[in-house]
Amino acid sequence: MRANRTELKLGMAGLGAIGLAVARAVDAGRVPGIRLAAAAARDQAKARTATQDFQSPPDLVSLAALAEISDIIVECLPSAQFAAVASPAIEQGRIFMPLSVGMLIDHMHLLVRAQETGARIIVPTGALLGLDAVRAAAEGCIASAKIVTRKPPAGLAGAPLLIARGISVDGLAEPLRVFEGSAREAIAGFPANVNVAVALSLAGIGPDRTRCEIWADPAVTRNTHTIVVTSDSSDLTMTIENIPSEENPRTGKITALSVLAALRRLTAPLVVGS
Repeated sequence: MRANRTELKLGMAGLGAIGLAVARAVDAGRVPGIRLAAAAARDQAKARTATQDFQSPPDLVSLAALAEISDIIVECLPSAQFAAVASPAIEQGRIFMPLSVGMLIDHMHLLVRAQETGARIIVPTGALLGLDAVRAAAEGCIASAKIVTRKPPAGLAGAPLLIARGISVDGLAEPLRVFEGSAREAIAGFPANVNVAVALSLAGIGPDRTRCEIWADPAVTRNTHTIVVTSDSSDLTMTIENIPSEENPRTGKITALSVLAALRRLTAPLVVGS
């Protein structure tokens, strides 16, 4: 006899390139056991147009209201709006999936509060790789962890640290290292560029011990991340080159797919990977 499973209601915070791709896939039934229930977007008229051809268009609500009607909230927002969706989700005991994972560094109280309310914070792998192996290594002892990010110069233009230091990436003829430091320092200087560094740090040895290099490289056409981890169980070296999405060249196609994979783990009868 097949067991009856309760359908989980999904709320999307943001319907940009990533959020709309996830919402469309869930609406099409690609993630069994999860139903698109609601969405919040800065431009509701645009969101209504974007979802009008869905099988079941979601209710368009405020960020705070998502937690009232959703079991799972996926955050795909500019970092400045993070708290507006994260806090209600945690207070309501929901499953919260942030893509602005770098913001967790400044909101670590949410982890404490989640323990009290029964909420879960699940960080999708996003544009990175190997977080399952890093988590496993962290069950032992990790000696060092480093991530080297290379992006086309245009992908880094306008970052707060570059502006503060008067660093220009226009017209580069060769790679330029624009940052070297901890993951905590990296996300402060590049809040839209290195959420991957924070994800690595949370899977491993934390944002202060995880090292990060950022390069503006005119020779690359894809955002490229290389992870190097040394531990008492294994030494890891992994590189990923992300193919840009058609809707937003600064966003890799794999990011939305990673969210779908994370959602699928919540209801799948078989889960592969630790």
